[in-house]
Amino acid sequence: MKISVAMAFNESTEPDFIKNAVQLVEAKGVHGLWVPEHVLFFPEYASTYPYSDDGRLPGDPEGLLDPFTALTFAAAHTERLRLGTGICLVPQRQPVYTAKMVADLDYLSGGRVDFGVGIGWLKEEFANLGMDFSTRGPRTEEYLLAMKALWSDGIAEFSGQTVELKPCHFNPKPVQRPHPPIIFGGESEAAMRRVARLGDGWYGYDLTPADLAEKLNSLDAALSGSGRRRSELQIIVGPNRHPVTPDTLAEYAATGADQIVVPVFARTLEKLEQRLDALDQSS
Repeated sequence: MKISVAMAFNESTEPDFIKNAVQLVEAKGVHGLWVPEHVLFFPEYASTYPYSDDGRLPGDPEGLLDPFTALTFAAAHTERLRLGTGICLVPQRQPVYTAKMVADLDYLSGGRVDFGVGIGWLKEEFANLGMDFSTRGPRTEEYLLAMKALWSDGIAEFSGQTVELKPCHFNPKPVQRPHPPIIFGGESEAAMRRVARLGDGWYGYDLTPADLAEKLNSLDAALSGSGRRRSELQIIVGPNRHPVTPDTLAEYAATGADQIVVPVFARTLEKLEQRLDALDQSS
């Protein structure tokens, strides 16, 4: 089972720290780096964050670097580290520009992108971006279909309910063919159906090994309905609030996880190295 890390870079993170941090992560043999996305935060919001007890984002953050900008910077300072969006909020973004960012990052990194995608939860963010919250699920699927068309060889075109592309040139294409892996986040039944229809993998978050087993049963049912099998997918788990020990890692692997993504937030390189070494001992 592969071990990756999640890191969040914000307005207080110095560029030199990011450079040294990603190089340290790679030097420690970590498989991949996953970074989150939110373009706006709010002092007060009615939306409920699904992975905390009080429904608020832990730490009440005020800003993050854009994931594609952060990962492009990381790509320039590493050679092997996989680069994951965890999670790109697809229905908030103009899909042609998102397709461009994914393709360019894959090109510049030599084919190291894992395109983690989700439909989002923060209604206030959608409202301030002028994007409809209620249709975000089907719009995500159509946006991804349009992206796949843009990433395909030759002249691209696409016609849908919300995206209309006349025959056009779109280059460079991603290095990974036919495109970087599309990894769906989300634990709902609707999320499982999206994985089954369009995904190359699934990223389950804030799950214990027992939770993972339950969700994989739902995923298997959705895949069966689409004529697919779990062996076609990457199964990625972010334990989040749950402990990572040699025993729990063994349980995640035995349950079916291919990759674990562990948060290793740190303000200094010394603290980051301590956490990476502890993670290495756990695995």
